[in-house]
Order: sequence, then structure tokens, then C-alpha cells
Amino acid sequence: MYNFCRIILTFILIKICKSLEVHGKENIPQLYRYVVTCTHESYNEVIMLGLAIAPNQIHYMAKKELFYNKYIGKFLKSLNAFPVDRENPGPSTLKQPIKLLKKNKTVGLFPAGHRTKKDEDAPLKRGAATIAMMAETPIVPAAYVGPKDIKGLFFGKAHIKFGEPIDTKSLPKSMKRNEKLTYITKELEKRTKALHQELVETYGD
Repeated sequence: MYNFCRIILTFILIKICKSLEVHGKENIPQLYRYVVTCTHESYNEVIMLGLAIAPNQIHYMAKKELFYNKYIGKFLKSLNAFPVDRENPGPSTLKQPIKLLKKNKTVGLFPAGHRTKKDEDAPLKRGAATIAMMAETPIVPAAYVGPKDIKGLFFGKAHIKFGEPIDTKSLPKSMKRNEKLTYITKELEKRTKALHQELVETYGD
């Protein structure tokens, strides 16, 4: 189902509507084993980020409430999404994404933990850093500017920019685990903000 939807959306949104422009694609690792993160103001980022790294597939972490409906849950799972408990995260929350990464899959998440409003300076949660560090994989930061509504996918113009991967394995051994997590999270936050600002200054918001 994922590939089918990707092919259809690529043809409509990229080939016909020319709704997406990708920047910094050279920063995407050739191996699929990485965590990709992005700013998150609407559901459009979910679609456009998936198209931006094609033909690779993203396995998205999604709040468990979206899976309560049996049919919607089944559809989301067919699109590589898997449920997580954001309110009570535990070892099981980390198990699935780490397992996917070790199978050379790409895990996608939005580290603010929720959709943010324009100009909302939401601090990033440590989930991306924790997962990437435990799986010993890089984090690829990305930022999105563009339409926030579905109509904009067809008639607007979206931009996604990827930054240089954050290496989670080369930190000094003298650093404690929490220090590493804090450093990686702050670095991710800094790079994400810089990417977003670059897009806003060039293309507007």
C-alpha cells in the first residue's frame, strides 16, 4: 500500500502539480538505517517528507489514539505507521523503532511530540535522540515550509530541507548517557531551527 500511494502521490503532486521542492538531498544517507525528523505544523509534512526521501520508505511513529478505529488502524499500519503511547512512554515504545532500524529501515518522527502552531517554540522531546543512540544510527534533521491544508498540497508550493546527519556514535566516552541525550537533542533542535529559518528567509512561511 505504501508504494502504491507513493507512486500515485508522486505523479499527482510532484509531476503534475509540482508542489514539492526538496533541498539538501545530498545529506540523506545512502543506507536506509537512520532516524529522520521534521518540523510539524500539519499533516502535510507527513506526506511531503515521505515523498522527499523516495524511493526509501519511512516507518512513522504515530500516537496510539489514531489506531483505536480498527479500519483506520489497519490502513495506517499498511502505510508503515506504528502506534506509540506518548503519555506513558516505556521500554515497549523504544522496542519497535529500534527493531526497525536494526533491519536497515528508516524511522520517522516529529520530535516536538505534537503539531505546533506557527511561531510556537516547542522544545524537542528526547525520543529521537534516545532511539538513534540506542540503535547507533544517525539522525537526519529536516524542516518544512509550505501549505498547511490539504488543498495546498495541490495548489501550493512546499519546501523541505535536509541538514547534515547528526552522528550519535562518536560522542566522548566520558559523557554520561543523559549528557549525550541532552547534547544530541539540543543539537537536533539547533539544526532544525536553522533549517527552518533558512527556508522561511528564502521562500516565506
